[in-house]
Amino acid sequence: MLKLILKYATDLQIGVVALLYFASAWLGHALAFTGTTALSVWPPSGVAFALLVLMGRSVWPGITIGALAANLLAFWNTQGLSQQALIGISVCIALGQTGEALTGRVLLTRWIKDSYPFKNTRDTFRFLFASVFMCVIGSGIASFSLWMAGIINSISFGGYFIHAWIGNVVGILLFTPLILAVAKLKRITVPTSKLAEGGICVASLVGLALLVRFGYFNNTLINSLPYLLIPFLLWLAFRFNLVAGMSVSLAASLTAIYFTVQQVGPFVQSQPLESMLFVQVFIGVISMSTIVLSATVAERTLVQEQLKKFNANLETMVQQRTQALHEEISTRKSAEQKLMQSNRELSKRNSELDNFVYSVSHDLRAPIASVLGLINLARKDNDPAMKNEYLNRINTSAMQQDDFIREILDQSRNARLDVKKEEVFFEPLIEETFNQLKYATTASTSLEKIVSIQQTEAFHSDRWRLKVVLNNIISNAIRYRNGREPVIRVNVAIQEQKALIEVEDNGRGIGREHLARVFDMFYRATDDGAGSGLGLYIVKETLEKLHGQINIESEEGRGTLVRLEIPELA
Repeated sequence: MLKLILKYATDLQIGVVALLYFASAWLGHALAFTGTTALSVWPPSGVAFALLVLMGRSVWPGITIGALAANLLAFWNTQGLSQQALIGISVCIALGQTGEALTGRVLLTRWIKDSYPFKNTRDTFRFLFASVFMCVIGSGIASFSLWMAGIINSISFGGYFIHAWIGNVVGILLFTPLILAVAKLKRITVPTSKLAEGGICVASLVGLALLVRFGYFNNTLINSLPYLLIPFLLWLAFRFNLVAGMSVSLAASLTAIYFTVQQVGPFVQSQPLESMLFVQVFIGVISMSTIVLSATVAERTLVQEQLKKFNANLETMVQQRTQALHEEISTRKSAEQKLMQSNRELSKRNSELDNFVYSVSHDLRAPIASVLGLINLARKDNDPAMKNEYLNRINTSAMQQDDFIREILDQSRNARLDVKKEEVFFEPLIEETFNQLKYATTASTSLEKIVSIQQTEAFHSDRWRLKVVLNNIISNAIRYRNGREPVIRVNVAIQEQKALIEVEDNGRGIGREHLARVFDMFYRATDDGAGSGLGLYIVKETLEKLHGQINIESEEGRGTLVRLEIPELA
């Protein structure tokens, strides 16, 4: 069934158009004035125009069929009209009315370029001019056909043409906007407040009609009724849409025609043609006013919506731009902070580099100069005991230089290499550190070490860097003894994904005035048994790589306690 409907969809549309045209023609004849050949309003002009716009040009045969049937019935009882003349007149008028509707559609699509021309006043006025022009075709062909058939003479030709033309125009003004506006509605939703307004408006209009019908107004008030309708039309145009305005205009127009035909109301004149012309002018004025006012309101509403949308977009753009500016400012501040930090770091590195170059050149040359001097003395001295003393001192100088070079290499490696995540167990690491330092320092081999480790599973960190840190701290504890047997306590506890390490010795300690600078490069708190001044600096730099912290508590002559806190690598 659906396939059959789709197959003959165009034929069905043509049939529907023919029926609607014929029904609207019946309405036009029902509104005819007695004693006139022309009609007060010709609804088929507006219906045909609207249907062609909505359904397309392909349904034009429906207009021709409907017009032909309507004209055959209209002239069927005309006295003295032969069948050939009846058919000829009906065919010509039907073709003229079809051409009128097609012309209107062409003007709408080519000139206005919109199937709904009531969005703005410019297109609305173009629609009005198109309606006036297109009706010349239908009314002109109809008048010429009746003149050729002898139904009207040359004298009455102009009057009939004007009345027919006005009737066609009025039919378009009343029906085409209403049909197009109804077809454009997607759904009918009326707010409660506007529903009440509409009820008041309809009740007021019905009340006026009843007062006119039953003669409660005197002649002066009756003649003023057309003007009383204007406020209602303004009300509908500004508060409602085109459907409401044109519905009331159509109702008022049909009511005015009905009462005038009954010889009641302000439009009654001495001659039927004069009464009809008066009604037609009234209908044309209220229809055009309603259409133009509704288009003006629609255009204003559209502009307001666009303005609201523009304001909303503008506000969004301002917010986005403000956010972008905040982000840009934050980025600039961050860049400035990074630049300042880089500058500070660069200044620090430059200063360290100057100190490094000076100290390296001095500390590297000092052991070499000592070795060279001792070699010269050994060559001149033939005492075997002194030669052993010279060899011991040469060994001490060589070890001092070796330690210094090792510290420089540790610092360089710490700065260059990325942190490596490994499994670390502190007991073998600390044991390994003590074994390497057993003969690497000038301390006696007698050393008491007390090691306590609380570790149940592997700790994840950089093993080499941990060894560098422990090596420097423990070597200092061994090197700077206090004239007695060194005692070194090492406590390690793994708690909450961090390692807490304490290294305590009974050495000579560090003076309070030196504690603030012991982490500076090449700073020596004492010249006795002096090292390079790089040990604690390397410890501090290495801990920074591991995101760890160091704290030193020391009392001169009693020993030093070093506390380390090193987080586990994620």
